[in-house]
Amino acid sequence: MLDLERLRALNAVAMYGSVSAAAEVLHVTTSAVSQQVAKLERETGQKLLERNGRGVRLTDAAALLAAHAERILAMVEAAETDLEAHRGAVVGELSVAAFPTAARGLMPPALALLAKEHPRLTVSLREQEPHSAVPLIARGEIDLGIVQDWFNVPLAIPDGLVKAPLLDDVADVALPADHPLAGRDVIDLDDVRGGAWIAQSAGAICRDWLEHTLRSAGLEPRINHTADEYATQLALVAAGLGCAVLPRLGRCDVPPGVRIVAVRPALTRHVYGIWRAEAARRPAIRTAVAALRTAAGMGNLELAAEIAG
Repeated sequence: MLDLERLRALNAVAMYGSVSAAAEVLHVTTSAVSQQVAKLERETGQKLLERNGRGVRLTDAAALLAAHAERILAMVEAAETDLEAHRGAVVGELSVAAFPTAARGLMPPALALLAKEHPRLTVSLREQEPHSAVPLIARGEIDLGIVQDWFNVPLAIPDGLVKAPLLDDVADVALPADHPLAGRDVIDLDDVRGGAWIAQSAGAICRDWLEHTLRSAGLEPRINHTADEYATQLALVAAGLGCAVLPRLGRCDVPPGVRIVAVRPALTRHVYGIWRAEAARRPAIRTAVAALRTAAGMGNLELAAEIAG
């Protein structure tokens, strides 16, 4: 009989193109993946991997088996979902991927609430940007994703995934304290025309949105510095090196020398959960989404007090 974990290892190699990439996704060593495939070769009596330069390639037999493995693993997931739904208990394991500010500002109170109310559910969190999380969720490697998009730049969600809104998050502009606009309560984007910006690396959702939004307003963005962590961006703002967009969710401490100013019209991003349609009946999914909505509607201190009390 074919072993599921060995089929999972082969399927990961087929999907990601190398043993090392498969090991990273499965959170095991490359040696462990190689051993699983070697055992599968002995079970099937077929050569499954061949050397190809510095890497490997799948044999015809491996490609055939990997295609079956994908269907088998999907059927196993469906069976587990049906059993969990039939039982109605919030138990088992749930893997969650969340973008950084949601991992910091939304997940801790939600995880604490789940741990208190459903101690038989084990939840693991992975910090992951939406563009890389979506395909993992679509393939069933992550159960639940917390993703974001901006009001004017939607995130593409493939067929087969379900999504549910969690909250709308407003962003402000962080300005150096000596900036001419730092004393205002609210500004228009046009007020910072020609100014220097600090933003995430190219390709990040927030960076792409900032460039799109500025250009839509007729403002060519001048991004002088890039930093993926908001704390670093704020340190650069405090040094007088530019301004930055700062979402309110998971907002870190604002250092001296920085002023936070609202923007008119409001800069809003949508935060929502996504999961595979096949898993929609899992009580663990429904319960986790409810916990996230509870966390989104409360301040962290208020929710922590409720959990403790």
